[in-house]
Amino acid sequence: MSSSLLSSGDLLADRRYAYAMAAAKEADHEAAADLLAQTLEIVPGWPPALLALGDAKWALNDRDAAIAAWQNALQGDPDDRLGARPRLARLGIGAPEEAVGDAYIRALFDDYAPRFDSHLRGALGYSGPETIMAALERIRPAARFARALDLGCGTGLMGAVIRPHVDWLGGCDLSPAMVAKADAKALYDDLKAEALLAYLTGQSADLVLAADVLVYIGDLAPVFAAVAATLPQGGLFAFTVQKGASGISLGEDLRYAHAPEQLRLWAAAAGFMVATLEDCTTRLDRGVPVPGLVVVLRKG
Repeated sequence: MSSSLLSSGDLLADRRYAYAMAAAKEADHEAAADLLAQTLEIVPGWPPALLALGDAKWALNDRDAAIAAWQNALQGDPDDRLGARPRLARLGIGAPEEAVGDAYIRALFDDYAPRFDSHLRGALGYSGPETIMAALERIRPAARFARALDLGCGTGLMGAVIRPHVDWLGGCDLSPAMVAKADAKALYDDLKAEALLAYLTGQSADLVLAADVLVYIGDLAPVFAAVAATLPQGGLFAFTVQKGASGISLGEDLRYAHAPEQLRLWAAAAGFMVATLEDCTTRLDRGVPVPGLVVVLRKG
């Protein structure tokens, strides 16, 4: 993340901002909003303070002030590394299915990488790779795959689970910091820090995996088509998503949920048959299981 998003360049403003973040963590949103206003008096237009002010105002049920702050944050951060656009899209400002951009995901996970494994496995009880592996084993017990691709590989949690079952394993992730963590585990034969659609171009595999990555993509039709192009007849595409009631929805966690029927439509359009589509939960949110789906598609 650029230095302008890590620091305002003014020590006093940075201190006010840090105090505001501490207050917000304790749910003292009035104090946070006041401290952020003080921060912005010192450094007007600083995007992190504007984004946080929007969050505080939203928590205080001041919708108009929240929208104004997020819009101003987006003006100062047009690539939207901070995630103002999905916050606005949830309120009907902009197209929700296009709101979560690559720059936001890259910045989010570059920052998250140092604590990713411990937080995800510990506080969030994450079990996506194991859930996918169990679904694969129900379809093809004791199967071995010649080539597998791990989309949005993160630090290699899915890679560690699937590695004993594959001869060759490739992976990609938008975050260079996450790819560096995965590379250190020596699980992959090929690793790239790039978007999954770009990575899939020209690839071939008999298994494609996407553990907890499609929650950051709204319209999955291009993904399904690109995966289908890499697979032979009978090849498998296994993934997890958050479960939605209809179509595509963007949640408070700024992650997408997809309805089962929408997944079936995309699958059919890309030439897949549904081998498995089952309810599951792969993570917690504030201690509550998040409704999800584990899906295995077979290319027809």
